[in-house]
Amino acid sequence: MNTDNIGVDKYPHQEIEKRQQMKWKENNAYQTLSPDEGNKYYVLEMFPYPSGKLHMGHCRVYTIGDALARFQRMQGKTVLHPMGFDAFGLPAENAAIKHKIHPGTWTEKCIADMKAQFELMGFGLDWNREAITCRKEYYRWNQWLFLKMYEKGLIYRKESAINWCEQCETVLANEQVEDGCCWRCGSHVKLKNLEQWFIKITEYADELLKDLDILEEWPESVKIMQRNWIGQSFGALVNFKLLPVDTSLKVGDVAELDDYKDCEILEVFTTRPDTLFGVTFMVMAPEHPRVAQLVANTKYENEVGQFVEKIGLQDRFLRSAADTTKEGIYTGRLAVNQLTGQVIPIYLANFVLMDYGTGAIMAVPAHDQRDFEFAKKYDIPIKVVIQPDETHSLDATTMDSAYVEPGVMVNSSVFSGRNSATVKENIIDWIEEKHWGKRTTQYRLRDWLISRQRYWGTPIPFIYCKDCGKVPVPYEDLPVLLPNDIEFTGHGNPLSTSESFKNTVCPKCGKKASRETDTMDTFFDSSWYFLRYCDPHNNSLPFGNDSKQTNTWMNVDQYIGGIEHAILHLLYARFFTKVMRDLGLVNCDEPFRRLLAQGMVTNSFIDKNTGKLAVDEKGNLKYAKMSKSLGNGVDPMEIINKYGADTARLFILFAAPPEKEIQWSNSGVEGAYRFLNRIWRMVQSNMELLKNSPDDAFANELHPTNLTADDKEMLYSINTTILRIKVDLGERHHFNTAISSIMELFNALQNYSSKEHNGSIFGYGLRILLILLSPFAPHITSELWDQAEMKPTIEKISFPVYNSADMEKTDIEIVIQINGKLCTRTVISKNATKDEVQAAVLALPKVSSTIAGRDLRKVIVVPGKLVNIVL
Repeated sequence: MNTDNIGVDKYPHQEIEKRQQMKWKENNAYQTLSPDEGNKYYVLEMFPYPSGKLHMGHCRVYTIGDALARFQRMQGKTVLHPMGFDAFGLPAENAAIKHKIHPGTWTEKCIADMKAQFELMGFGLDWNREAITCRKEYYRWNQWLFLKMYEKGLIYRKESAINWCEQCETVLANEQVEDGCCWRCGSHVKLKNLEQWFIKITEYADELLKDLDILEEWPESVKIMQRNWIGQSFGALVNFKLLPVDTSLKVGDVAELDDYKDCEILEVFTTRPDTLFGVTFMVMAPEHPRVAQLVANTKYENEVGQFVEKIGLQDRFLRSAADTTKEGIYTGRLAVNQLTGQVIPIYLANFVLMDYGTGAIMAVPAHDQRDFEFAKKYDIPIKVVIQPDETHSLDATTMDSAYVEPGVMVNSSVFSGRNSATVKENIIDWIEEKHWGKRTTQYRLRDWLISRQRYWGTPIPFIYCKDCGKVPVPYEDLPVLLPNDIEFTGHGNPLSTSESFKNTVCPKCGKKASRETDTMDTFFDSSWYFLRYCDPHNNSLPFGNDSKQTNTWMNVDQYIGGIEHAILHLLYARFFTKVMRDLGLVNCDEPFRRLLAQGMVTNSFIDKNTGKLAVDEKGNLKYAKMSKSLGNGVDPMEIINKYGADTARLFILFAAPPEKEIQWSNSGVEGAYRFLNRIWRMVQSNMELLKNSPDDAFANELHPTNLTADDKEMLYSINTTILRIKVDLGERHHFNTAISSIMELFNALQNYSSKEHNGSIFGYGLRILLILLSPFAPHITSELWDQAEMKPTIEKISFPVYNSADMEKTDIEIVIQINGKLCTRTVISKNATKDEVQAAVLALPKVSSTIAGRDLRKVIVVPGKLVNIVL
C-alpha cells in the first residue's frame, strides 16, 4: 500500500518534541553511568561562550556531537557527553558597561537562555557534570592550578609591551586598536611596558611538537598549523658586539676585537650560518625590550620612539607578510660582526617581530629577499658571499633580487670555495670554538602572556607585601573571589577600584598588603575543562589523580569544534594535559584522541552596493559565514518553531560532510521536513505491523520457505543499510551519506508496500528505519516507538545486527542495450552462464520486437552488468 498521500495528519512536531524532552528529563535519560574501562566513549564539543542565543554554528557542532553520542550508546558504549559554558571574558564586561548591569547577572541570564535552547534541540547532555567557568566552584581550581604551576617554575612575571589607552586607562588587545586609536573612545593608543604574568609553555615545545606524530586521527591540516605555530628551527645563536655610543668607528670600518671584548652583545638566531660573512646590518623588532636603552639620551631617541609606537600598532601578521612595504629607522648605534670584524649599523624594521628568535636578526641582503628590499630602500651595502657556481659570479651592484639558493661560498675566510649547503655545521663548530655563539634549536612559540587588566576573569592569586615581596595566596584561602563593589565605567582596571578587594594582609608577616588586580586570560579556563567533566564534584582536587573517573574517561575519544581554534585552544589544552600529567593528576599524554573540525554554516547575502543578492562573475550566488554584519543569519528558533528540531538536525547533518561548509538552503530545510512527515504517515498507517515486528534479523518469520524476489530484495536493503550506517557513523563520521542510506531504505519500504508483501518483513523494516534514524531525529523516532509500545525505549535500544545471509543476492539486475543505447533492464540469476543470459535477453518481448527483421551481428555479455546487442 502506498502511504505517501494517505489522509494521515501532518506530524505535530511541537507537541511531540515537548513531550519527549520532558520524558528524557524526568527519566535522567542521559545521565552518565560509571565509566567502564575499555568500553567507554567520551564525546565532547568545544563548550560555548554564553551569548544568550544559539546560532546555526552552535546547532551544527552540537548536533554532530549528539548524533555520535546517541550512536555510541546504541553500540553498547558507556558514553560521557557533558556540557558547560566558557563564561568569563571581555564581552560580558562590555555588556556591563553598556547596559549598567553586573557581568555575572548578564552571564547567568545568557546561560539560562542557552540551556533552554539546548533542550529544545533535543541534545542528550549530562547537565549533572556542568562546568561554568565564571562560578567560584570552577575558578577556585584555576587558582589552585596556577599556584601548582608557579611552584613547578612554569609561571613568572616580567615586563612586556602592551597597547595602552590613556583616556580609558586600560590595556587593549590588538583587535581593539583601530587605525591606531582605541575602539571605544577613539583616542590615540600608545605602546607601554607593563609587568605581566607569563606561563612557560616553551618548556614543553619539543614534546608538543613531537607528540603531533601520535595524533593519527587528527586532520593533517590542523597538525601542520600547530607545527608551524611551534616553529622548530635548527641553527646557531651568534653574538654581535654592541659598540658604545661614543665610538669613533664608522660603518664599514674593521674593528680590533680585543679592544671591544668587554662590550655588551646582541644575540641573534640564524638558520643560515653559511651567510654570516655577508652580514651588512642588523635589525631589531621595534618592541624589543632593549630598544629604549639603546637610544636613550641620543639624538635619535624621539624619532625612534615615534617609530616604535607607529609600528607597534600595526597588525603583526601583516607586518611579516612578504608583500608588506618594508619600513625602518636607523637607531644611531653600531655593532661588530665578530666573524669579519666589520662595523655594521643597527636598524629597527616593521618586518622583524619578537615572536621568533631573539627579536633581532642579522641582515644578509645578498641572500635574503626581505633584507635585499630593505637594503635597497635605505641604501645599505650588499655583500655577496655565495655564488651559483665557479663559472657564474654575482655582482652586488647589478643584482635585482637576492640569491637564496645553495652554491659556492666566496668572501668567507677559510670557508671560501666550499659548498654552502654542506658547510653549515662546520661554521657552527668554528663559532663555538671561538666562543662567538653556540648551536641551538629555537621555536617560534613564545611563552604565554596570561595577564588581563579586566574584572570578568579569574583573579590571579598573589599578594604584594612591602617586606615580603610577591607572595602566593595560601591554598586554604582559595578561592580569591571577585568583589561586587565595582563600577563599570570603561576606565581603568575595574578590580583596582575595589578597596575591599585590593586591601588585604600579607599571609607571611601579617602586615598590610595589596592583591594582584590582573585576572587570567580566559584560555586558561578552557584549557582543562574537559578534565573537570570527568570528576565534576571533587571538592579536594580539580580532578582526582586517585580517581577512577578521570583516568578511565581520558582521553577524549572524539573532540569537535571549529577550525578557528586549531592553534591556540588546542595547543593550550595539549600543554595543560602534559603539565597535569607531570603533576600526577592524570595518566594520559594527549587530551583528544580524534579531532573533527566542522565547517562553517554559510548563507547568501545582500550586496550593499547593489541592494541585491551578491553574485560572482558567473552570476552564481555568493555565500559567506552567517553574521550580523552581513545580515544573513538564520535564527534556529524560527526553524524549530516552524519545522521542529528534528528537521533542523536532519538538514544540518545531511547538507554536507561535517568538515565542509554548509550552504544554507530553505528548500533543503523544507525537504527534510517533508521526509519526516512521510515517515510519520508511513509508520502511523502501519502501526500494528511495527508493534508485532520481529526484533532480530535472524527471526524465523523473516525467512519463510516461500520468499519472493521482492521479499529478498527488501531484506537485502534492510541489512545493507544497517552495515552502511555502522561504517558511516562508527568509522567515517559521514552523516550525510548515512542519512541518504536511510532515505533509500524508506523508498525501498515504500515501493515494497505497494506490492504484495510479507507483513513481518515490512514491520521489521519500519523498526530498523526508526532505530537508524533515531541519532539524527530523536524526537519523532522516540514518539513513534512509544506509540507502538515497544520495549525498551528507543534511547536504550541496541544498534541492530545485520544478517549477512540476507545480503547475498541470488538475482541481479542487468542493463540491456541495443547498439549502445538503453533498451530495457531485467533481473536474472547471478549464476547464469553467458549463453543462458543471452538466451534470456533475446527472449524478452521488448528486445525481440525491436530486433525483428534486422541482422544480428553479435551479442556482448558483460557478466553481472549489461548485455549489448549489435545490429
